[in-house]
Amino acid sequence: MNVIFSKVYYIDTGLHSGEENMEFDRRLMAAFLDGRFQRYYGQKSCLWRFYAWQPYAVTLGYNQDASGIDADKCRSAGIDVVRRPTGGRAVFHADEFTYSFFSDSSEQNAVLYRMVHEVIQLALEGLGIHAEFCRSTLQRAQGAQTAGSVSCFTASARHELQVEGRKLVGSAQRKSRNVLLQHGSLPLSGRHKDLSEFITFSQGDAFESIRDEMERKTISLDEILGYIPQYNRLTELMRNALEKRYGLEVEELYPDQLSDILEEHELSKPLKR
Repeated sequence: MNVIFSKVYYIDTGLHSGEENMEFDRRLMAAFLDGRFQRYYGQKSCLWRFYAWQPYAVTLGYNQDASGIDADKCRSAGIDVVRRPTGGRAVFHADEFTYSFFSDSSEQNAVLYRMVHEVIQLALEGLGIHAEFCRSTLQRAQGAQTAGSVSCFTASARHELQVEGRKLVGSAQRKSRNVLLQHGSLPLSGRHKDLSEFITFSQGDAFESIRDEMERKTISLDEILGYIPQYNRLTELMRNALEKRYGLEVEELYPDQLSDILEEHELSKPLKR
């Protein structure tokens, strides 16, 4: 699948709170929408962002009903609850490597969706992991609320990545005009399954059922490898995969470099590495 970009950039913003992470992505998407990013860094360019979460956070899809998550319980546990600018369902971001992808392209969403996962697939090969594409399309839960109606990781979409039939990478998109933002989560450990503890109806048999569903349908790097790769190792593998996939040198950007194009929408707490 030959998606052409003239320039590919990446930025590593490291650990930040849920609101800081989502706000940074909203600002970047705004910079693509009004052309500020393209004026500085070139037309037909794209940007990958790598980051993680401190404290842990639950993110809700852009249009998701927030009542499915027990916000008071999250707050008591010191866990942020924030809304993503992308669609999809709830994700518990704990031990995780997270990416965001930005582009201004007339390519179809599905084409870009697959291309992003091809890059991640190449990066995983560097760890000796052969991830396969999910072939099924997303099925929405009907009737009574289930884990699949609340959790992103218990539902699979075509061209998401799985290992041993269990979902490894969860992603969601938002597109405005030709500007695409895609978020995705790569669990390092099984902590993402703890989302079941914060679903509103997770009590008694329902809690056990939800946890069992997440155990059956999802997997993490630790479960595959028997260890958790270092964050810096994953950023290195992603950079190598980007260069291999696009066939050109990938340039790293730093948060300070983006201050000029984000100054009109300055963050209350600027991200620093």
